[in-house]
Amino acid sequence: MFPASTVITIPVKNEEALLGRCLAALAAQSRQPDHVILLLNNCTDDSLPIARAAAKTFKKLHIAEVNLPPHRASAGEARRLAFLQAEAFAGDGVILTTDADATPDPDWVARNLLEIAKGADAVCGTAVVADSPAFPGWHSCAFDAMRETLLLQLQDEMAALVDPDPADPWPRHQAHSGASIAVRAAILRQAGGPPCVPAGEDRALITKLRLIDAKIRHAPEIAVTVSARLEGRATGGMAETNLRRAMAQDDFVDEQIEPTVDAYRRILSRARLRAARDDEAARAGLARDLLVRPADLRAAMQERFFGAAWARVQRLSPVLRRRKIPFSQLARETRQALVLTAQLRGALAADAPPYQLAEPAFLGVRDAR
Repeated sequence: MFPASTVITIPVKNEEALLGRCLAALAAQSRQPDHVILLLNNCTDDSLPIARAAAKTFKKLHIAEVNLPPHRASAGEARRLAFLQAEAFAGDGVILTTDADATPDPDWVARNLLEIAKGADAVCGTAVVADSPAFPGWHSCAFDAMRETLLLQLQDEMAALVDPDPADPWPRHQAHSGASIAVRAAILRQAGGPPCVPAGEDRALITKLRLIDAKIRHAPEIAVTVSARLEGRATGGMAETNLRRAMAQDDFVDEQIEPTVDAYRRILSRARLRAARDDEAARAGLARDLLVRPADLRAAMQERFFGAAWARVQRLSPVLRRRKIPFSQLARETRQALVLTAQLRGALAADAPPYQLAEPAFLGVRDAR
Protein backbone atom coordinates (compact mmCIF):
# COMPACT_ATOMS: atom_id res chain seq x y z
CA MET A 1 0.00 0.00 0.00
CA PHE A 2 1.37 3.42 -0.99
CA PRO A 3 1.24 6.49 1.30
CA ALA A 4 -1.66 8.88 0.71
CA SER A 5 -1.47 9.87 -2.96
CA THR A 6 -3.34 11.71 -5.68
CA VAL A 7 -4.25 9.20 -8.36
CA ILE A 8 -5.97 9.78 -11.70
CA THR A 9 -7.65 6.76 -13.25
CA ILE A 10 -8.97 6.51 -16.81
CA PRO A 11 -10.77 3.63 -18.53
CA VAL A 12 -9.72 3.37 -22.17
CA LYS A 13 -11.34 1.58 -25.07
CA ASN A 14 -10.17 2.28 -28.63
CA GLU A 15 -9.21 5.91 -28.02
CA GLU A 16 -6.21 6.22 -30.36
CA ALA A 17 -7.49 9.50 -31.82
CA LEU A 18 -7.85 11.38 -28.52
CA LEU A 19 -5.81 9.56 -25.86
CA GLY A 20 -2.60 11.44 -26.63
CA ARG A 21 -4.30 14.80 -26.12
CA CYS A 22 -5.76 13.65 -22.80
CA LEU A 23 -2.38 12.46 -21.51
CA ALA A 24 -0.68 15.66 -22.65
CA ALA A 25 -3.23 17.69 -20.66
CA LEU A 26 -2.56 15.60 -17.55
CA ALA A 27 1.20 15.94 -17.95
CA ALA A 28 0.75 19.74 -18.09
CA GLN A 29 -1.30 20.06 -14.90
CA SER A 30 -0.31 22.89 -12.57
CA ARG A 31 -0.55 20.41 -9.67
CA GLN A 32 0.88 17.10 -10.75
CA PRO A 33 -0.77 13.86 -9.60
CA ASP A 34 1.31 11.17 -7.99
CA HIS A 35 0.04 8.49 -10.35
CA VAL A 36 -2.01 8.19 -13.54
CA ILE A 37 -3.51 4.77 -14.26
CA LEU A 38 -4.85 3.78 -17.67
CA LEU A 39 -7.09 0.74 -17.74
CA LEU A 40 -7.16 -0.42 -21.35
CA ASN A 41 -10.14 -2.72 -21.82
CA ASN A 42 -10.79 -4.73 -24.98
CA CYS A 43 -8.76 -2.33 -27.15
CA THR A 44 -8.30 -3.32 -30.81
CA ASP A 45 -6.66 -0.12 -32.06
CA ASP A 46 -3.37 1.66 -31.30
CA SER A 47 -4.33 2.89 -27.84
CA LEU A 48 -1.68 0.68 -26.20
CA PRO A 49 1.26 1.86 -28.34
CA ILE A 50 0.19 5.48 -27.75
CA ALA A 51 0.05 4.89 -24.00
CA ARG A 52 3.46 3.19 -23.98
CA ALA A 53 4.99 6.04 -25.95
CA ALA A 54 3.59 8.57 -23.47
CA ALA A 55 4.92 6.55 -20.52
CA LYS A 56 8.49 7.06 -21.74
CA THR A 57 8.33 10.73 -20.80
CA PHE A 58 5.35 10.81 -18.42
CA LYS A 59 6.87 8.73 -15.64
CA LYS A 60 3.76 8.88 -13.46
CA LEU A 61 1.84 6.79 -16.01
CA HIS A 62 0.88 3.17 -15.26
CA ILE A 63 -0.80 0.94 -17.85
CA ALA A 64 -3.10 -2.00 -17.12
CA GLU A 65 -4.76 -4.19 -19.72
CA VAL A 66 -7.88 -6.32 -19.37
CA ASN A 67 -9.96 -8.28 -21.83
CA LEU A 68 -13.48 -8.46 -20.48
CA PRO A 69 -15.87 -11.20 -21.60
CA PRO A 70 -18.99 -10.00 -23.45
CA HIS A 71 -21.24 -10.14 -20.38
CA ARG A 72 -18.84 -7.83 -18.47
CA ALA A 73 -17.64 -5.59 -21.29
CA SER A 74 -19.32 -2.32 -20.28
CA ALA A 75 -18.37 1.23 -19.41
CA GLY A 76 -19.52 0.71 -15.83
CA GLU A 77 -17.38 -2.38 -15.31
CA ALA A 78 -14.34 -0.70 -16.88
CA ARG A 79 -14.69 2.32 -14.58
CA ARG A 80 -15.14 0.04 -11.56
CA LEU A 81 -11.95 -1.88 -12.37
CA ALA A 82 -10.11 1.41 -12.95
CA PHE A 83 -11.17 2.62 -9.50
CA LEU A 84 -10.02 -0.64 -7.93
CA GLN A 85 -6.61 -0.25 -9.56
CA ALA A 86 -6.40 3.32 -8.24
CA GLU A 87 -7.32 2.33 -4.68
CA ALA A 88 -4.10 0.32 -4.35
CA PHE A 89 -2.05 3.43 -5.20
CA ALA A 90 -4.13 6.04 -3.38
CA GLY A 91 -3.89 4.83 0.22
CA ASP A 92 -5.93 7.39 2.12
CA GLY A 93 -5.46 9.96 -0.63
CA VAL A 94 -7.67 11.16 -3.47
CA ILE A 95 -8.81 9.38 -6.62
CA LEU A 96 -9.78 11.42 -9.67
CA THR A 97 -11.40 9.93 -12.75
CA THR A 98 -11.86 11.27 -16.24
CA ASP A 99 -12.43 9.92 -19.74
CA ALA A 100 -9.86 9.15 -22.41
CA ASP A 101 -11.54 11.55 -24.84
CA ALA A 102 -11.48 14.39 -22.29
CA THR A 103 -9.05 17.29 -22.01
CA PRO A 104 -8.92 18.56 -18.40
CA ASP A 105 -8.26 22.25 -17.77
CA PRO A 106 -4.66 22.95 -16.67
CA ASP A 107 -5.80 23.54 -13.07
CA TRP A 108 -8.17 20.55 -12.97
CA VAL A 109 -6.19 18.57 -10.39
CA ALA A 110 -5.39 21.65 -8.31
CA ARG A 111 -9.01 22.83 -8.13
CA ASN A 112 -10.28 19.38 -7.18
CA LEU A 113 -7.72 19.07 -4.40
CA LEU A 114 -8.59 22.56 -3.17
CA GLU A 115 -12.24 21.53 -2.73
CA ILE A 116 -11.14 18.36 -0.93
CA ALA A 117 -8.90 20.45 1.35
CA LYS A 118 -11.90 22.68 2.14
CA GLY A 119 -13.79 19.65 3.43
CA ALA A 120 -15.42 17.93 0.46
CA ASP A 121 -15.44 14.13 0.34
CA ALA A 122 -16.17 14.13 -3.38
CA VAL A 123 -16.10 16.76 -6.12
CA CYS A 124 -18.09 16.78 -9.36
CA GLY A 125 -16.87 18.97 -12.22
CA THR A 126 -18.52 19.84 -15.51
CA ALA A 127 -17.97 18.35 -18.97
CA VAL A 128 -17.93 20.97 -21.73
CA VAL A 129 -18.57 19.75 -25.27
CA ALA A 130 -15.68 20.72 -27.54
CA ASP A 131 -17.32 21.09 -30.91
CA SER A 132 -20.38 20.32 -32.98
CA PRO A 133 -20.30 17.27 -35.27
CA ALA A 134 -21.40 17.77 -38.86
CA PHE A 135 -24.58 15.78 -38.43
CA PRO A 136 -28.14 16.79 -39.34
CA GLY A 137 -30.13 17.46 -36.20
CA TRP A 138 -27.13 18.06 -33.93
CA HIS A 139 -28.06 21.65 -33.16
CA SER A 140 -31.59 20.70 -32.13
CA CYS A 141 -30.10 17.98 -29.92
CA ALA A 142 -27.77 20.50 -28.27
CA PHE A 143 -30.68 22.94 -27.84
CA ASP A 144 -32.75 20.25 -26.11
CA ALA A 145 -29.83 19.55 -23.77
CA MET A 146 -29.56 23.25 -22.95
CA ARG A 147 -33.29 23.41 -22.17
CA GLU A 148 -32.99 20.41 -19.85
CA THR A 149 -30.00 21.97 -18.10
CA LEU A 150 -31.95 25.18 -17.50
CA LEU A 151 -34.83 23.35 -15.80
CA LEU A 152 -32.48 21.19 -13.74
CA GLN A 153 -30.58 24.30 -12.64
CA LEU A 154 -33.80 26.04 -11.58
CA GLN A 155 -34.94 23.01 -9.60
CA ASP A 156 -31.52 22.76 -7.97
CA GLU A 157 -31.67 26.42 -6.99
CA MET A 158 -35.01 25.65 -5.35
CA ALA A 159 -33.24 22.98 -3.33
CA ALA A 160 -30.44 25.38 -2.38
CA LEU A 161 -33.05 27.89 -1.15
CA VAL A 162 -35.32 25.51 0.76
CA ASP A 163 -32.93 22.80 1.95
CA PRO A 164 -29.40 24.24 1.71
CA ASP A 165 -26.37 21.98 1.89
CA PRO A 166 -23.44 23.65 3.72
CA ALA A 167 -21.02 21.38 1.85
CA ASP A 168 -22.42 22.37 -1.56
CA PRO A 169 -23.39 26.06 -1.52
CA TRP A 170 -24.89 27.94 -4.43
CA PRO A 171 -23.76 28.48 -7.17
CA ARG A 172 -23.31 24.87 -8.14
CA HIS A 173 -24.45 22.41 -10.80
CA GLN A 174 -26.00 18.94 -10.84
CA ALA A 175 -23.81 17.14 -13.38
CA HIS A 176 -22.40 13.78 -12.31
CA SER A 177 -20.12 12.94 -15.20
CA GLY A 178 -17.39 10.34 -15.07
CA ALA A 179 -15.34 12.84 -17.09
CA SER A 180 -14.71 14.79 -13.87
CA ILE A 181 -15.15 13.24 -10.44
CA ALA A 182 -12.76 13.30 -7.49
CA VAL A 183 -13.32 11.29 -4.33
CA ARG A 184 -11.40 10.59 -1.16
CA ALA A 185 -10.30 6.96 -1.20
CA ALA A 186 -11.37 6.49 2.42
CA ILE A 187 -14.95 7.64 1.76
CA LEU A 188 -15.12 5.45 -1.35
CA ARG A 189 -14.21 2.42 0.75
CA GLN A 190 -16.72 3.45 3.42
CA ALA A 191 -19.43 3.56 0.75
CA GLY A 192 -18.63 -0.01 -0.28
CA GLY A 193 -16.38 0.76 -3.24
CA PRO A 194 -17.25 1.76 -6.80
CA PRO A 195 -20.69 0.64 -8.03
CA CYS A 196 -21.09 -2.50 -10.10
CA VAL A 197 -23.41 -1.38 -12.90
CA PRO A 198 -23.10 -1.69 -16.70
CA ALA A 199 -23.87 2.00 -17.37
CA GLY A 200 -24.58 5.20 -15.46
CA GLU A 201 -21.76 4.36 -13.06
CA ASP A 202 -21.04 8.05 -12.41
CA ARG A 203 -24.56 8.77 -11.11
CA ALA A 204 -24.57 5.45 -9.24
CA LEU A 205 -21.36 6.44 -7.46
CA ILE A 206 -22.83 9.73 -6.26
CA THR A 207 -25.97 7.89 -5.11
CA LYS A 208 -23.84 5.52 -3.00
CA LEU A 209 -21.93 8.40 -1.47
CA ARG A 210 -25.14 10.21 -0.56
CA LEU A 211 -26.32 7.17 1.38
CA ILE A 212 -23.49 7.72 3.87
CA ASP A 213 -23.86 11.53 4.03
CA ALA A 214 -20.67 12.18 2.10
CA LYS A 215 -19.96 15.87 1.53
CA ILE A 216 -20.33 16.28 -2.23
CA ARG A 217 -19.34 19.51 -3.90
CA HIS A 218 -20.59 20.38 -7.41
CA ALA A 219 -17.97 22.95 -8.40
CA PRO A 220 -18.92 24.95 -11.52
CA GLU A 221 -15.37 26.25 -12.00
CA ILE A 222 -13.92 22.74 -12.45
CA ALA A 223 -14.16 21.63 -16.08
CA VAL A 224 -12.94 19.22 -18.69
CA THR A 225 -13.55 19.43 -22.42
CA VAL A 226 -15.04 16.32 -24.02
CA SER A 227 -15.58 15.32 -27.63
CA ALA A 228 -19.02 15.67 -29.18
CA ARG A 229 -18.79 12.40 -31.03
CA LEU A 230 -21.84 10.42 -32.06
CA GLU A 231 -20.08 7.04 -32.18
CA GLY A 232 -19.45 6.03 -28.59
CA ARG A 233 -17.41 3.32 -26.92
CA ALA A 234 -20.11 2.25 -24.47
CA THR A 235 -23.72 1.19 -24.63
CA GLY A 236 -25.94 3.76 -22.95
CA GLY A 237 -23.24 6.43 -22.97
CA MET A 238 -23.43 10.10 -23.91
CA ALA A 239 -22.52 9.52 -27.56
CA GLU A 240 -25.35 7.03 -27.98
CA THR A 241 -27.79 9.49 -26.42
CA ASN A 242 -26.51 12.30 -28.66
CA LEU A 243 -26.92 10.20 -31.80
CA ARG A 244 -30.42 9.11 -30.87
CA ARG A 245 -31.53 12.63 -30.06
CA ALA A 246 -29.88 14.10 -33.15
CA MET A 247 -31.97 11.73 -35.27
CA ALA A 248 -35.25 12.28 -33.40
CA GLN A 249 -36.22 13.97 -30.15
CA ASP A 250 -36.80 11.57 -27.25
CA ASP A 251 -40.29 11.21 -25.86
CA PHE A 252 -39.10 12.19 -22.36
CA VAL A 253 -36.41 14.43 -20.92
CA ASP A 254 -33.50 13.11 -18.85
CA GLU A 255 -34.61 10.90 -15.95
CA GLN A 256 -32.79 13.15 -13.48
CA ILE A 257 -35.42 15.86 -14.08
CA GLU A 258 -38.99 15.65 -12.78
CA PRO A 259 -42.09 17.87 -12.91
CA THR A 260 -41.65 21.10 -10.98
CA VAL A 261 -44.42 20.28 -8.52
CA ASP A 262 -42.73 16.95 -7.77
CA ALA A 263 -39.30 18.53 -7.41
CA TYR A 264 -40.62 21.14 -5.00
CA ARG A 265 -42.50 18.56 -2.93
CA ARG A 266 -39.41 16.34 -2.79
CA ILE A 267 -37.21 19.23 -1.64
CA LEU A 268 -39.74 20.38 0.94
CA SER A 269 -40.23 16.83 2.24
CA ARG A 270 -36.50 16.36 2.66
CA ALA A 271 -36.24 19.61 4.62
CA ARG A 272 -39.18 18.56 6.80
CA LEU A 273 -37.58 15.17 7.44
CA ARG A 274 -34.42 16.87 8.72
CA ALA A 275 -36.48 19.09 11.01
CA ALA A 276 -38.67 16.22 12.27
CA ARG A 277 -35.88 14.02 13.61
CA ASP A 278 -36.65 14.92 17.25
CA ASP A 279 -40.23 16.17 16.83
CA GLU A 280 -42.97 13.52 17.13
CA ALA A 281 -45.75 15.86 15.98
CA ALA A 282 -43.75 16.92 12.93
CA ARG A 283 -43.04 13.28 12.06
CA ALA A 284 -46.73 12.43 12.28
CA GLY A 285 -47.63 15.31 9.97
CA LEU A 286 -44.95 14.33 7.47
CA ALA A 287 -46.04 10.68 7.52
CA ARG A 288 -49.62 11.77 6.82
CA ASP A 289 -48.62 14.02 3.91
CA LEU A 290 -46.37 11.37 2.37
CA LEU A 291 -48.95 8.57 2.85
CA VAL A 292 -46.45 6.59 4.93
CA ARG A 293 -47.30 4.74 8.15
CA PRO A 294 -45.89 6.64 11.15
CA ALA A 295 -44.15 3.48 12.35
CA ASP A 296 -42.43 3.06 8.99
CA LEU A 297 -41.29 6.67 8.99
CA ARG A 298 -40.01 6.30 12.54
CA ALA A 299 -38.09 3.16 11.54
CA ALA A 300 -36.56 4.93 8.54
CA MET A 301 -35.30 7.70 10.77
CA GLN A 302 -33.37 5.17 12.83
CA GLU A 303 -30.91 4.81 9.96
CA ARG A 304 -27.38 5.83 10.89
CA PHE A 305 -27.12 8.32 8.04
CA PHE A 306 -29.70 10.87 6.97
CA GLY A 307 -29.03 10.00 3.32
CA ALA A 308 -30.03 6.39 3.94
CA ALA A 309 -33.13 7.50 5.87
CA TRP A 310 -34.17 9.83 3.06
CA ALA A 311 -33.64 7.12 0.43
CA ARG A 312 -35.81 4.76 2.48
CA VAL A 313 -38.60 7.34 2.84
CA GLN A 314 -38.57 7.96 -0.90
CA ARG A 315 -39.01 4.25 -1.54
CA LEU A 316 -41.89 4.06 0.94
CA SER A 317 -43.90 7.09 -0.18
CA PRO A 318 -46.20 6.86 -3.21
CA VAL A 319 -46.28 10.66 -3.20
CA LEU A 320 -42.54 10.77 -3.93
CA ARG A 321 -42.59 8.25 -6.76
CA ARG A 322 -40.76 9.74 -9.73
CA ARG A 323 -42.59 10.81 -12.87
CA LYS A 324 -41.07 11.59 -16.25
CA ILE A 325 -41.53 14.82 -18.18
CA PRO A 326 -42.49 14.60 -21.86
CA PHE A 327 -40.43 16.95 -24.00
CA SER A 328 -43.72 18.55 -25.03
CA GLN A 329 -44.17 19.74 -21.41
CA LEU A 330 -40.61 20.98 -20.86
CA ALA A 331 -41.38 24.66 -21.57
CA ARG A 332 -44.36 24.66 -19.20
CA GLU A 333 -42.36 23.04 -16.41
CA THR A 334 -39.58 25.57 -16.90
CA ARG A 335 -42.02 28.50 -16.67
CA GLN A 336 -43.40 27.08 -13.43
CA ALA A 337 -39.89 26.62 -12.06
CA LEU A 338 -39.03 30.24 -12.91
CA VAL A 339 -42.10 31.50 -11.05
CA LEU A 340 -41.58 29.22 -8.06
CA THR A 341 -37.89 30.04 -7.73
CA ALA A 342 -38.71 33.75 -7.69
CA GLN A 343 -41.37 33.14 -5.01
CA LEU A 344 -38.94 31.15 -2.89
CA ARG A 345 -36.29 33.86 -3.10
CA GLY A 346 -38.84 36.38 -1.85
CA ALA A 347 -40.19 34.14 0.91
CA LEU A 348 -36.76 33.29 2.25
CA ALA A 349 -35.66 36.89 2.08
CA ALA A 350 -38.54 37.52 4.53
CA ASP A 351 -37.07 34.86 6.87
CA ALA A 352 -39.87 32.32 6.40
CA PRO A 353 -38.70 28.92 7.71
CA PRO A 354 -38.12 26.72 4.63
CA TYR A 355 -40.20 23.82 5.92
CA GLN A 356 -43.18 26.09 6.56
CA LEU A 357 -43.37 27.50 3.04
CA ALA A 358 -46.81 26.97 1.50
CA GLU A 359 -47.16 25.12 -1.77
CA PRO A 360 -47.93 27.64 -4.53
CA ALA A 361 -51.54 27.38 -5.68
CA PHE A 362 -50.72 27.13 -9.37
CA LEU A 363 -48.94 23.82 -8.85
CA GLY A 364 -52.10 22.08 -7.74
CA VAL A 365 -52.25 18.89 -5.71
CA ARG A 366 -50.60 15.71 -6.88
CA ASP A 367 -52.72 12.58 -6.83
CA ALA A 368 -51.43 9.76 -4.68
CA ARG A 369 -50.55 6.61 -6.62
